Amino acid sequence: MLNLLLLSSSSYKDTGYLTHAKSFIEDFLQECDIKDESILFIPYAGVRRSNEEYEIKVKESLNKNNIASIHHFANLKEAILKAKVFLVGGGNTFMLLSKLYEYDLLEILKKRIQDGACYIGWSAGSNIAGKSIKTTNDMPIIMPKSFDALNVFPYQINPHFISGKIQGHNGESREERLEEFLIANPKDEIYAIPEGSALRVQGNKIKIIGYNPVLKLSYPMKSTILELNQEYNF
Repeated sequence: MLNLLLLSSSSYKDTGYLTHAKSFIEDFLQECDIKDESILFIPYAGVRRSNEEYEIKVKESLNKNNIASIHHFANLKEAILKAKVFLVGGGNTFMLLSKLYEYDLLEILKKRIQDGACYIGWSAGSNIAGKSIKTTNDMPIIMPKSFDALNVFPYQINPHFISGKIQGHNGESREERLEEFLIANPKDEIYAIPEGSALRVQGNKIKIIGYNPVLKLSYPMKSTILELNQEYNF
C-alpha cells in the first residue's frame, strides 16, 4: 500500500526550517509504525549546499539522529533496497531527477515505494513523486534524461502554489502557467499545494493536512478545492 507524505515546502511563514513539518512527519511515522526505523535521506536537490551540509541541517531541524544520507553508502542501490523510509529534500527538481537518472536509482526507488516503503518529500522531493516534473516552479539548470518522475502518485504536483499575481510582477501567474500545461496536456490533472500544506497519501486515498486547502486543477482549467482534514479518493 502506498504511504506518502508530500509537503509543499520546508518552511511556513516565519516558523523556521521544517518546524511546521515536524508534527506532520512524526504523525506519519507513527501511523506507518516506523517511528524507530532508520531513515534514508536523498539530498540531491540541494544545489547550493553540499550533501553533508544538507544532511546536518535536516537532522538538526527534525532533531533525529536516525537519518543517514545516501551519499555515505558505497552501494546506492543496496541502500535503497534496504531502506524502509525515504526522506527526499527540496531544492532544484531538475537536479534531483537528473541525479536519480544518472545513478540509475529511479526505478528501484519507485519499486520500493510500491512495495510498501514509506516516502516523505518536500518541494522538489514532492515533485518527483508525481507523474512528471513538468509542473515544477524550478529553473531547468540541468537536463535530466527524462521529465518522467516516480509516478507513484499518478498526477502532476505543483508545490509552493501561490494564487494570483504578485504586485509589480508582469509575467504570468501560477494559474496561468498551470493552465498552459493543461492546454498542452488536457488529460492530466494537477494538485497545487500551497505553503504549509501537504498531501497524505495512503493507498488510493488522499488526506489534506496543514494550514491551507489544496487545489485540484483539470482541463479546461477547472479548479476543485480539497479541504483541510478531508479524505478524497484518487
